[in-house]
Amino acid sequence: MQTTTIFDRLKNGEIISSTDNDAYEMREASFVTKKILVEMNNSSNPAEIRDFLSKITHTKIDESVTVFTPLHINYGKHTKIGKNVFINFDCVFLDLGGITIEDNVLIAPKVSLLTEGHPTSIEERHSLIPKPILIKKNAWIGANATILQGVTIGENAIVASGSVVSKDVPDNTIVGGIPAKILKTI
Repeated sequence: MQTTTIFDRLKNGEIISSTDNDAYEMREASFVTKKILVEMNNSSNPAEIRDFLSKITHTKIDESVTVFTPLHINYGKHTKIGKNVFINFDCVFLDLGGITIEDNVLIAPKVSLLTEGHPTSIEERHSLIPKPILIKKNAWIGANATILQGVTIGENAIVASGSVVSKDVPDNTIVGGIPAKILKTI
């Protein structure tokens, strides 16, 4: 008898096979989240948006957090958002592997935080590989940047617009490009 849920297994970094007996639970949970997102993304009231986001994440979203909708999340309960965070329009969070956004983070429009990937082997391609994303305090993620699974963005770091980040970003650095490389120390 399995003692942990598929969501616990994902959060712990377990690869989930497409033939896993519990895989259907991920889709069901996503549709529950989608229903709340429809309401949240049609609201213009900042307090109401935070309340909806609290329901999605199962955490209290601090009143200092600002979210410009639409925001797209596939699950939500593996997303943790600190204080004084700003999330601009049209961001995508795939959070089955876990997303942590610490205090004072700025996230520009169209940023994608993607904690999920797939094996390169054709036979296993539909399996899910989860790895967490951590965005440390006072980081700034530029417009249309993509942060891939398993990446930590360092404290005070800046990710240039349009970058694809596949490796950890040290504290106090600016990275940019595809793939992102260190451009400058600040």
